Amino acid sequence: MEITEKRIADERVAYIPYIGSYAKIPELIAKVGQWITDKEFKMTGLVYGTFFNTPEQVSEDKLQYEIGFGFEGKITAMQEGDIGIKEIPEHTVLAAQHKGPYTEVGPVIHAVINYALENGYDIVGPISEAYLNSPMETPEEDLLTEVRIPVIKVG
Repeated sequence: MEITEKRIADERVAYIPYIGSYAKIPELIAKVGQWITDKEFKMTGLVYGTFFNTPEQVSEDKLQYEIGFGFEGKITAMQEGDIGIKEIPEHTVLAAQHKGPYTEVGPVIHAVINYALENGYDIVGPISEAYLNSPMETPEEDLLTEVRIPVIKVG
């Protein structure tokens, strides 16, 4: 597995925060995507999930995460119903790709965390996953996910 350091450009995103099972991810992706389409905004290609805890820490019904899309468009509200809007500033991440079901990405996450700890990085934010293809159009075994962990180099 290749782990790389890269810069992520600043991005405006629409997102839904959620507490519950990861099984809800495809439905949340569809909901945020539909909201952007309905608003006639331009999608920038970023579809992501950011995770604030894990099944190793809490039960499935208490998993906390958000699912979002990068977009371009004029909007002044920071919230519309259950859709939030925010700016994610440019930042550095360690990244690695996973191929297969979303539920099997754990070993890649652990590998990136271990790489960070062994190579002088401080982890400075929650784990994110960029979804590189659609679960609505791609068989589960061919799903591509890029694990991203925000870091700063120490020393």
